[in-house]
Amino acid sequence: MDPTWVQYYDAFYSFKDYAAEAQTLVQLVQPHLHSGGKRWLDVACGTGKHIQYLADDFTCSGLDLEDGLLSAARQRCPGLSFYQGDMRTFSLPESFDVVSCLLSAIGHMLTQADLEQALANMARHLRPGGVLAVEPWFRPADWHPGRPHMITAELGDAKLVRANTSLPPVNGRITVLDFHYLIATPQETLYRREALELRLTEEAEMRTAFEKAGLAAAFEPQGITGRGLWLGQKPL
Repeated sequence: MDPTWVQYYDAFYSFKDYAAEAQTLVQLVQPHLHSGGKRWLDVACGTGKHIQYLADDFTCSGLDLEDGLLSAARQRCPGLSFYQGDMRTFSLPESFDVVSCLLSAIGHMLTQADLEQALANMARHLRPGGVLAVEPWFRPADWHPGRPHMITAELGDAKLVRANTSLPPVNGRITVLDFHYLIATPQETLYRREALELRLTEEAEMRTAFEKAGLAAAFEPQGITGRGLWLGQKPL
């Protein structure tokens, strides 16, 4: 991510109550957690907003693909470990009691093979009795094209707008989020366009990917934001 835009990232998500989400996440994970430890890895951690609150109860680390977001996370959570890597291929020398992947980042796995590789890799970093918590992207039946969306926010003197329209999925599965950003500052108005691709995944496909990773899967329909939460427990 362009460093110029990293400063606006959290402003666009200022509507989220990260503290409450972290608390709910811990409550959902705890009944499945039997590893006996308190080490937590957040994959696709962004700027570390969830880790900021999870660190009250766990020894946390973060991983993300974007260098700029990791820089912001390190500033937010000094003293914690942050790594750059792809969720399909990262390899860390330690294991964790909980691995999470939130904000529907798993949707960036555009094929079933990618999904299965990512879950298997995250599961490999779990201790026996540990839990993999994944917030999914939408199922095909839950995607409704033709809906406009807009978020407005402020950061100091800057006024921020993000707008997009829910488009029909490509090949029936790949949603394209065509984001248009306007940033009005006292000096100038900036414009940026960003297209993100995320795959709509059936519940059965998610369950299969968890089971292939060697995890016992359970699904919490509400989750932490209303999109549900998959919980995979690694056998003791």
